[in-house]
Amino acid sequence: QVQLVESGGGLVQAGGSLRLSCAASGRTFSNYDMGWYRQGPGKEREFVAAIRWSGGSTYYADSVKGRFTISRDNAKNTVSLQMNSLKPEDTAIYYCNTYRGPYSRRDPGYWGQGTQVTVSS
Repeated sequence: QVQLVESGGGLVQAGGSLRLSCAASGRTFSNYDMGWYRQGPGKEREFVAAIRWSGGSTYYADSVKGRFTISRDNAKNTVSLQMNSLKPEDTAIYYCNTYRGPYSRRDPGYWGQGTQVTVSS
């Protein structure tokens, strides 16, 4: 069992920044590739970013490349998403997730409860 708790969401103006954090507990955090998904109003859940268990490689959706940065601190059992140059279309509920295997397989395991990000124009 893995418990994931997101924090850091809120309301921000277009062009602003937010930093989301995900705290993990349960099984050894460093064993998992980790990531973030989001779901905007009336939209399907979409992949945002992922990071290997070691933190050695990352992957981003085209829509956020150059603006978002995923990172992790295995000593603290946390994964973060730094979001810069935010746009109204970034408005969504953001979910932290584990992967059952390498992130390239796109097979999520555990999910957090989500945190709301709202970007005003």
